[in-house]
Amino acid sequence: MTLWDILLQQLITGTANGLIIALVALGYTMVYGIIELINFAHGDLVMLAAFAALTCIGACGFQPAADGSFPWGALALMLVVVPLFAAGANWTIDRLAYRPLRRAPKLTALVSALGVSFILVNLGLFWGGVPMEVFGHGRAAASPKDVPDLIGYRNLLGDSAVQLTSKDLLVMALTVPLMLGLTWFVTRTRLGTAMRACAQDPIAARLMGIDVDRIVGVTFLIGGALAGVAAVILALSNNSISFGMGYRVGMDAFTAAVLGGIGNLPGAVLGGIVIGVVRSLSDQYLATAWTNAVVFGVLIAVLVFRPAGLLGARVREKV
Repeated sequence: MTLWDILLQQLITGTANGLIIALVALGYTMVYGIIELINFAHGDLVMLAAFAALTCIGACGFQPAADGSFPWGALALMLVVVPLFAAGANWTIDRLAYRPLRRAPKLTALVSALGVSFILVNLGLFWGGVPMEVFGHGRAAASPKDVPDLIGYRNLLGDSAVQLTSKDLLVMALTVPLMLGLTWFVTRTRLGTAMRACAQDPIAARLMGIDVDRIVGVTFLIGGALAGVAAVILALSNNSISFGMGYRVGMDAFTAAVLGGIGNLPGAVLGGIVIGVVRSLSDQYLATAWTNAVVFGVLIAVLVFRPAGLLGARVREKV
């Protein structure tokens, strides 16, 4: 491979990984934009949804096709079941843990998010011990779980030195329309207008007859569904999941949300792509051991010159 081929390959890989990060970051930024809560449990929700995806694969007996055909049926089923599961779980978390603390000090809600994160991690550990074949019959609950390679690594560019695999195309084909649809929903629909009103001034929105608690619940539903889609893509792309994966996923997504401008939907997408590309280039040209330092170095450098993030706008804090 030439130097240009290597660079192009890392850009493709980084963009695909960045789009997955962006999906998770959208959940962070939507919740923060309305109730100003950094939901640290969101990455662990993705982990739990990945376990739901693997359970779906095991329960239905999905296996790689002998002829190498694309598993449309398996993918369609998981993209229905897993986002519904994650959306319901996210709504339940808000209803039980966050909604009663809506008027409490922000630090109280933040600590509750950390508590929910620990609960989800332990649920993932428990889930890993389920006596199913796909979980190794539950004999090693804490060990990573292998996900059947349903999609494969066929190069869509033929004999080219640069690889664009079915997995890369799947990521782009799923995430880009979802992001565009979410942007249209938030900016063009009546419910999206209500979301923006609640984000701007929840008290005024309530006085105008908007049910703020309902809007927040819908936001958690949408954020959970996006986490479910991201979990399916992660599981099928990496072919491995573990109960501790939520920390890494959540940290990358939170960094992307802050980098792009937390509370800003296009910013979360841009931040995710930047993080994915920076990680890929660092792995290639430096060393994997330096990647986290490089990512957070980029974050610090951006925030020094743009404290609100790449696309964030400076606003006066209400006191």
